[in-house]
Amino acid sequence: MQEDYYKILGVEKNSSKTEIKKAFHKLAHKYHPDKKGGDEAMFKRISEAYSVLSDDNKRSEYDAYGRVFSGGGNGSGAQGFNGFEGFDFSQFQQGGMEFDLGDIFGDFFGGARKRSRRGNDISIDLELDFKDAIFGTQRKVYVTKNSICDVCDGSGAREKSENMTCPVCNGNGQIHETKRSMLGTFSSVKSCENCSGTGKVPKEKCHSCHGAKVKRGQSEIKINIPSGIDNGEMIRLSGAGEAIAGGQPGDLYIKIHVAKHKFLRKEGSNLAMNLNIKLSDALMGGEYNIEVLDDKIKLKIPAGINFGEVLRIKEKGVPMGGTRRGDLLVKINIQIPTKLNKRMKKLIEELKAEGI
Repeated sequence: MQEDYYKILGVEKNSSKTEIKKAFHKLAHKYHPDKKGGDEAMFKRISEAYSVLSDDNKRSEYDAYGRVFSGGGNGSGAQGFNGFEGFDFSQFQQGGMEFDLGDIFGDFFGGARKRSRRGNDISIDLELDFKDAIFGTQRKVYVTKNSICDVCDGSGAREKSENMTCPVCNGNGQIHETKRSMLGTFSSVKSCENCSGTGKVPKEKCHSCHGAKVKRGQSEIKINIPSGIDNGEMIRLSGAGEAIAGGQPGDLYIKIHVAKHKFLRKEGSNLAMNLNIKLSDALMGGEYNIEVLDDKIKLKIPAGINFGEVLRIKEKGVPMGGTRRGDLLVKINIQIPTKLNKRMKKLIEELKAEGI
């Protein structure tokens, strides 16, 4: 007798595809055979039900005839992998499933996949003053991490020590494992961690790392800071992270924190600042001394300048490679006096009379 797929998934006949998918995911988590308390037979039933009800054509046939003629359900004849035809296996890589179908199919169709081992990445924060961020600099930092042993150079052996067959893998360099899945039992192979896949281990271990090939300690690392780096930017040093025996080291990520300058700010390749000038200099023109990061500048204020105007000083901004630099942008703020004495008021009255 044909099973009721709606009852298996615990949904109504008028349920939407989203509701059916949610019901399937909930039951798949509960009955997955690789989970504690799982039920392989029930898992196959809910998977078969979902493969039909999630497909519009198959669902229409099932609703009309109680069975599927286009490749799904028990009455349809031969199917791929016992009723899993049309099923999206990628869903088992979501929602916390501790199950890797890539491993199973890799083992089933062609043996074990070799995965390169890699050490952990490290992230640190680095404070820079404004000038160093603009012109670039080199900094030294000390990072506590696992590094390749400098005594045995990562071999794990005492000097002149002979090698012997690894007792864990018996010299094969690989460990065979058995995995159980909804498709059956499969054998897989992984690299032996004890000998890092070489099949050999030293008879006498290095006195410094005790055969671990790596040891923990402080490492001095030089960091080249490029000119014009922004606050919050990240620098990546490939291979400067944690070392691991028989694998590639991780990376070091440096997050940059740039201190604010008292009056300068970075705007792309330019430096910008505000300059307060007197009202008389705005009217008649004047000259101001500006001390920037690497120079002292005499800035001439043209007569009749307006509030908010920007004066551009060429080649005093951020280095852009070679001899090129951005500009210094000076935004003018005109200081209006708040207190006037009698003489000042008289002069302003005269200016007023002149229409100024």
